[in-house]
Amino acid sequence: MGLELYLDLHSQPCRAVYIFAKRNNIAFEFKYVSLKTGQQYSEEFGKINALRLVPAMKDGDFTLGESVAILKYLASKYQTPDHWYPADLQKRARVDEYLSWQHTTIHPQAARIFMFRGLLPALTGQPIPKDRMDEALEDLQKSLKTFEEKFLQDKPYIVGQEVSLADLVALVHLMQPLGSGFDPLEGRPKLVAWRERVKGAVGKELFDEAHEEMMKSQDVINAMDLNTPAMQQLSKTLQKRHR
Repeated sequence: MGLELYLDLHSQPCRAVYIFAKRNNIAFEFKYVSLKTGQQYSEEFGKINALRLVPAMKDGDFTLGESVAILKYLASKYQTPDHWYPADLQKRARVDEYLSWQHTTIHPQAARIFMFRGLLPALTGQPIPKDRMDEALEDLQKSLKTFEEKFLQDKPYIVGQEVSLADLVALVHLMQPLGSGFDPLEGRPKLVAWRERVKGAVGKELFDEAHEEMMKSQDVINAMDLNTPAMQQLSKTLQKRHR
């Protein structure tokens, strides 16, 4: 029984896992889990990941959730090139430092911009109040300043001269607001240049393929049937989470 990856490429963490596996020629079976129809709540998927989240992985009888854990597992099992998750203790610690920091900063903040500009107005029929949008933008800009000054500094990549898991995870999250027509890196030339380097390092064609559906997010949102039970549940969840 081969490796199975349970993914929906509208999800940032799913895209990171997909790009990493593809870039490193790791053979896997793509198992599509539709977030827009609530497939993650199905009994079948619950047997793969009781957390009801994607991405998820099944390798033989072993199952695993959480994108960072999956990325590290794949890097170790398939002995991918060292720059992704370095054997050097201090370099590896730098990757882990960023991966730990982003969970409460860039990841949720970039996702919130996408939610506020695109998904929540469609689900509720109401625009997000300006003060909440301004606060969300300010929070992300503060984190981008920290990212630029503390993590990237004057290096090509977060851990120096080569791309790592930290760069890949950072960029897929910072791509999410583009799905609502907002570029969070506008006015930050150092980060724009870093974005292009990371795309080049993972392969621009692969990177663009992984983001193709996400970049059409507004069209997908406009075409959604918002009256389905899954969409109504999603609306309640998102409104509570982003209150």
